Amino acid sequence: MRIMDTYFISHGSPTLAIEDLPARHFLLDWGKIVAEKPKAILVISGHWDTSVPCVNVVSRNSTIYDFYGFPREMYKLQYNAPGAPDLAKRVKELLINSGFKTVREDPSRGLDHGAWVPLSLMYPKADIPVCQLSVQSKQNGEHHYKMGKALAPLKSEGVLIIGSGSATHNLRALRFDASSPAPWAQAFDNWLTEALINGRHDEINNFQEKAPSASMAHPYPDHFYPLHVALGAAGEGAKAELIHNSWSHGTLSYSSYSFKSNQ
Repeated sequence: MRIMDTYFISHGSPTLAIEDLPARHFLLDWGKIVAEKPKAILVISGHWDTSVPCVNVVSRNSTIYDFYGFPREMYKLQYNAPGAPDLAKRVKELLINSGFKTVREDPSRGLDHGAWVPLSLMYPKADIPVCQLSVQSKQNGEHHYKMGKALAPLKSEGVLIIGSGSATHNLRALRFDASSPAPWAQAFDNWLTEALINGRHDEINNFQEKAPSASMAHPYPDHFYPLHVALGAAGEGAKAELIHNSWSHGTLSYSSYSFKSNQ
């Protein structure tokens, strides 16, 4: 089994799990995008930020409620998918063989909401083994793109690679009464889609210098770096496609992409 595409999903707020939003319906219809059941899933979430790459090595994933002050029903949801310890070891092997000197294993970490919220909609049976890989926000886009390139062989091993973050992510700039996207957020989102579709990976890797309103769209890069990993895993010349676009709170884009490898 070979999975040709990698994906970047904008997961938005934790309440995506329960709110009636277009992005939620997009994920509920995931079977129309990926019809074949993957052997395992590797998810890179912007909510696990470490100094060096880390993988969770567990037999069963716990559900991490890494949010506060949300509706009580959110804390009753569970997504206890099987762990993927063999995949975790394989991820570590691939990264080390590609020049990443240190890759750590976490024997107890479960899935944070950047992983389990979208997966609970995409694969609600929770019967596919899942491994989570961290980001390193003190590194740059090129670092994460190279991580993805190292992980490319997983596609031919039946592993679905998903980056889970946000196309725009500035929680201090949310506009709860907004009826349309803020101009700076729309400008960044438009730039991102155009750069991806036209294969300008160097610009994506250096988005802080190349993108309009980059510091507003991503005051911290943790939610953008999962995109770089997914893009790198698709390889040079990968064909990007915008597979969903919607907004909430005026500045939070749910733009999500597929990256089809030409290799």
